[in-house]
Amino acid sequence: MTERLCLVHYHEIGLKGKNRSTFENQLVTNLHRALKAFPIANIQRISGYIVVESEDRMATPEMAHAISKVPGVARVSLAYKCGLDEGEYNAAAVRALREAGDFSTFKVHARRSSTTYPVHSIDMNHIVGSALCEAFPDKLVQMHDPDVTVVVHVVQGSTFVYAASMPGVGGLPVGTAGKVVTLLSSGFDSPVATWMVGRRGATCIPVHFSGRPMTSDTSEYLCRDIVDALAPSGVVGRMYVVPFGEYQRQISLVVPQSLRIIMYRRVMYQVSERIAQLEGAKAIVTGESLGQVASQTLDNIAAVNQAVTIPVLRPLIGSDKQEIIRRAQELGTYDISSQTAPDCCTLFMPRRPETHARMREVLDAWELFDHEAMVNALVASVEYEDFPQCPSYHAPKGPLRAHHSSLAPRDDAPAE
Repeated sequence: MTERLCLVHYHEIGLKGKNRSTFENQLVTNLHRALKAFPIANIQRISGYIVVESEDRMATPEMAHAISKVPGVARVSLAYKCGLDEGEYNAAAVRALREAGDFSTFKVHARRSSTTYPVHSIDMNHIVGSALCEAFPDKLVQMHDPDVTVVVHVVQGSTFVYAASMPGVGGLPVGTAGKVVTLLSSGFDSPVATWMVGRRGATCIPVHFSGRPMTSDTSEYLCRDIVDALAPSGVVGRMYVVPFGEYQRQISLVVPQSLRIIMYRRVMYQVSERIAQLEGAKAIVTGESLGQVASQTLDNIAAVNQAVTIPVLRPLIGSDKQEIIRRAQELGTYDISSQTAPDCCTLFMPRRPETHARMREVLDAWELFDHEAMVNALVASVEYEDFPQCPSYHAPKGPLRAHHSSLAPRDDAPAE
């Protein structure tokens, strides 16, 4: 009996050495999470692929679409699985080509992952090609750049036949590169930066600095919506919220106006570093793009970096705003980030911020307030919310577990 399933292709994972199975197993785990809304019978590794089978043995385009959003997936094909009988895989090839949509030209690409099957791949090309020419007499065979390629692949005693494939997001499975803390606002940049490092295998722990109590908590709800929008990729395990507004006011009263933003960011980085230490995260991630705003010049970036000891990653550093917006639209965060919400970024902003800070002046301003006590107080006031989208996230055992988010409880939030 011929069944239709999702054949998951990966590229980078295939280049791994002895630890390749670790990446494959993590991808299987992540696919189980991504497909929990579908009636899945089995997800298993085979030679060079991952196979996803539905309970009714008839996978759907909706399943393939959900799979394509999971980091580590290069491509997903709706494939027919059949035996080694020529008549059976010929019929599957005809069916696959018929479902490929409008086309004028096609070709067959047959291959064997095991030489125990006696028919050579060249002969398989002729066999399947003849069947397709007979079924589609008005279509042309074209070996270079055809409209459709029908793949017939013999692997582990079965034949997989497909013509339709959907591109995936690529990258590596979330959970294979450790944890990172990401600075998340409700703007366009930081959600894209969070997704980009998640696509490289990192488990992301966003930290949102709210303007509360000096502003409303609207930005916090927008950040929650952003995390929900990123759910198909499964990159976020927990979001921290830091009420920062009152401390910004204190800073604004004592430091030179031009250096306010740098002082805000140095405090934010140190709080994030403390959260990273608790979580066992190895880096801080920001959505900065070189030269985009005053705080993102090389001099100011260096002045802020000096406040922490762990690496600060900036995946958008060479991107322009239009590139970032296009990616936000693809991820589904654009409409959320388009909404106006006051947050810590809008509070007590200087009229003329310093664009080329001198380190000596920065350090002098840093000593004008008790930054160590401020960081301790902010860490003590941290709130958080867990999200069920990331199977690789494991909550730390530490003092911050006593502080829960003030946001309304989620229906699907996991029990503590």
